[in-house]
Amino acid sequence: MGKRIAKEVSIAIADAVAQCKVDVIAAYPITPQTHIVEHLAELVNNGELDAEYIPVESEHAAMSACIGASAAGARTFTSTAAQGLLLMYENLFIASALRLPIVMVIANRAVSAPISIWNDHSDVMSMRDAGWIHTFAENGQEAVDLIYHAYRVAEKTLLPVAVNIDGFTLSHVVEPVELMDQELVDKFVPPLKMKYKLDPKKPISIGAIGLPEIYTEAKKAQDEALKASYRTIMASWREFEKLTGRRYQPVETYQMEDAEVALMIMGSLAETAMNAINRLRKKGKKVGLLRFRLWRPFPHRDFIRAIGKVKALAVVDRAVSHCSTGGPVGIEVRSSLYQSNKRPKVVNFIAGLSGRDVTVDDFEEMLERTYEAISKRPKVPYEIYGVKE
Repeated sequence: MGKRIAKEVSIAIADAVAQCKVDVIAAYPITPQTHIVEHLAELVNNGELDAEYIPVESEHAAMSACIGASAAGARTFTSTAAQGLLLMYENLFIASALRLPIVMVIANRAVSAPISIWNDHSDVMSMRDAGWIHTFAENGQEAVDLIYHAYRVAEKTLLPVAVNIDGFTLSHVVEPVELMDQELVDKFVPPLKMKYKLDPKKPISIGAIGLPEIYTEAKKAQDEALKASYRTIMASWREFEKLTGRRYQPVETYQMEDAEVALMIMGSLAETAMNAINRLRKKGKKVGLLRFRLWRPFPHRDFIRAIGKVKALAVVDRAVSHCSTGGPVGIEVRSSLYQSNKRPKVVNFIAGLSGRDVTVDDFEEMLERTYEAISKRPKVPYEIYGVKE
């Protein structure tokens, strides 16, 4: 199994990356992810990790270096947040389209302006269509476990994987976590063997021009690969459970067996939401909680199965999709429901922007208002919750 120790989550993530025996780390510092790559730099400097650490001049360069290293057959890692992720933006699409198994941690942070270093999901939601696999951690143990999972999945599917952790809320806290024994890591994440890579002895072309006659077919192939990655994601979680006893699902549920109203969220706030669920349960309200562990590929069937017979859903977004029909998660949920035969009312709250507290009382109020939606139509498609008068 492994030894359970108290560690800052960022440091534990870096240790898990090191256990996966990465070859190349390319990163640029930005709050709140810097601790991750700082610790990796220390491990390389101290001779504890045999890897190349590239201190690049920007996040755009960091992803460029990862693309080049991965294309040459190296196991790569980077980490970023907010504006750093936006500076990588064009290269995010290149990494996925070239089918490069890069792993990146995003310490989710609000995007300026106004300038903010605190947590929400506005950075990652900007790249939801970039062709990456995305998972979301709820606590420190999940963040560490999803690193191991990311490398196994990325290298089996030849797709990049982003592991999302809430900035500060997770990245800077100390929690008891269990790192896998190195023997188990070596079994779960075997050495990388790229079938196609840049090699002077066997020249190939990667990323050549795509004329109109082939571009659509290339995008279709990429889309099918991302859809097919679901099977590998699930198989890898099942194998991880056999090794560690810890079980992960694309959509996690809590108190959903007889729920009439459910709250849907992802990230670290889910643990606060559980307290609201327990409080309302004591009052006789049949409420439950759903958490997306997997964001891309979107787990449509798991979501439809998980909602059971709920009459209304309170979807909590942590990013704004301006003047749309809701937040990014709310839009996705409505689209998924439209493709099914289930029609619960959807009440979309946008909350917790830039790290603003969302309390147990807030979640309880959202659920109470969602109960009201069972009998009447919500006045607006979404609400930016908690705006001060």
